[in-house]
Amino acid sequence: MLEPQRKAVRAAFGETLVRLGEEIPNLVVLDADISSSLQTGEFARRFPQRHINFGVAEQNMMINAAGLATTGLIPVACTYAVFATMRACEQLRSFICYANLNVKIAASHGGIEVGWDGPTHQATEDVAITRAMPNMTVVVPADAVAAAALLPQVIRHPGPVYFRMGRNPVPVIYANEQPFLLGKAVRLQAGEDLTLVAMGVMVSIGLEVAERLARQGIRAGLIDMHTVKPLDVQSLVEAAEQTPLIVTLEDHNVLGGLGSAVAEALSTLRPTRVLRIGVPDVFAESGAPQELFRKFGMDAESVTSKILHSIAQN
Repeated sequence: MLEPQRKAVRAAFGETLVRLGEEIPNLVVLDADISSSLQTGEFARRFPQRHINFGVAEQNMMINAAGLATTGLIPVACTYAVFATMRACEQLRSFICYANLNVKIAASHGGIEVGWDGPTHQATEDVAITRAMPNMTVVVPADAVAAAALLPQVIRHPGPVYFRMGRNPVPVIYANEQPFLLGKAVRLQAGEDLTLVAMGVMVSIGLEVAERLARQGIRAGLIDMHTVKPLDVQSLVEAAEQTPLIVTLEDHNVLGGLGSAVAEALSTLRPTRVLRIGVPDVFAESGAPQELFRKFGMDAESVTSKILHSIAQN
């Protein structure tokens, strides 16, 4: 079996941003001195009058993004996830979300997939922070195809959006013609024994987990919950009605992120057993991503083992 093509989500982000710049004349890009990381250099070269580099001043960047939005421009504020949601948290909350301004926050380096940069740059709290802010939409694409399809919808969506990306190349799991709709999950496969609900890089790991389980006669469904807020509760309820176990997969703290959102929704709408898999409420450490995923039980082998243990206990 051929290995899937790999491409960084942030590379697709940069390419799509240039195309959108040609189509949307009031689109402006704001950087915090990391244009190489966010792949916004080509946008800056093509549209120099619509690109502003604020240097290492994320709080100032967010305040200015809010101001630009009041003039009818569509600012895309680009930085690392830890700085977007923690260093500039007050500005994001009080000046963008409170006023419900049309600002898009494009954040890379989400989760422990960042690897070697260590805990200071591994955002494992960002989804929890942003989904707790009223008016905020939270989007986490699984691959480059999803990013390219969802970004135009994010730009055209009225109001604040947090667009979360990883750092490293990840498997391309979707065909180019795959349809995406903001707020509507993608059901990659149906199951009878359990349903995996994943976001971001964990979607590709979910595919591998489903294959491993299938070899043991366990039929697992898989849902790509690319929009964490608003959550596609209809897809969740349908999955809960069809399978007795929901397993959430996220490169994020198990508290406050996708797993919490799914558990909150199902506890009200369709009480179901939920197993949450992600960073186990600890700070990670610097290291190779694959080794970190293994250490924290987030690689395909560890996830499969946890699911088998959960099934055996019930």
